[in-house]
Amino acid sequence: MLRQTLLFLSEREDFKNVLMKMPFSREAAGRFVAGETSSEALAAARALNDAGFRVTLDLLGESVNERAEAEAATTAYRTSLDEIDASDAVSTISLKLTQLGLDIDEEFCYENILGIVQYAERLGTFVRIDMESSEHTERTLRIFHKVFTEHPNVGIVIQSYLKRSEADIKELVRVGAPVRLCKGAYQEPASVAFQQKTEVDASFIRLMRLLLDGGAQTAIASHDERMIDATLEHVARKGISDSAFELQMLYGVRRDYQRQLVANGLNMRIYVPYGSQWYSYLMRRMAERPANLLFGLRAALGG
Repeated sequence: MLRQTLLFLSEREDFKNVLMKMPFSREAAGRFVAGETSSEALAAARALNDAGFRVTLDLLGESVNERAEAEAATTAYRTSLDEIDASDAVSTISLKLTQLGLDIDEEFCYENILGIVQYAERLGTFVRIDMESSEHTERTLRIFHKVFTEHPNVGIVIQSYLKRSEADIKELVRVGAPVRLCKGAYQEPASVAFQQKTEVDASFIRLMRLLLDGGAQTAIASHDERMIDATLEHVARKGISDSAFELQMLYGVRRDYQRQLVANGLNMRIYVPYGSQWYSYLMRRMAERPANLLFGLRAALGG
């Protein structure tokens, strides 16, 4: 019930407008968001690099409905790439296609992401296209495949709770695409998504095995020890190289566990979100893992 409530609130503009003005909400967001500026994000990236982590910067934003906003986001990503290149931090970037105009016009969005990927390629930087709600899945994959055909420095995200994901994974493995596997964090109907945690977990393990056995460059994005243990057991059993995969977690979530995995010699990437549009991101993190709500409240109270 709590998960559904938080996901419902993540899409409510009226609640968002009220909550984002409250000082305690910004304090709570600070647990999971590196800051509102790129300089704060780069500082966090450098600190993580120094601690042995790989990093991906994620400029928060989604569901853009105006061309000017999408164009501004495209420019902001180019600026972010320049700032990463000029800094001593090592980082890739992640983005959402609705931030670049997917809900406005697919061709317009394609031109925006193509420009970013081409620019990143010249700088030697990798770009990960995030996956959003199921209504965007087909269009996101269509754009990804179109860009990936000419530019190998781009990857995609697949969500294990979607029933279509096995077919999508098989096609992505066939073309040699880099894939980040996560469970999914949107409220979806039973017609397209598994509703029970056991089903989502079983799908995650099945898809993980398909990716690794198929030779895909695989990112396992989960804070669930059972999913990570299943991955490590599989690669050990199959003799899969550590260079074929990495583990990924989110900034501020299970930090002790992150450090433990790095200490064990595993490749670990931290997604570092930043920017002023943190509301929806924060609500989904709370919904994904109820313990995050407690951590956020502690941060808000200065504990």
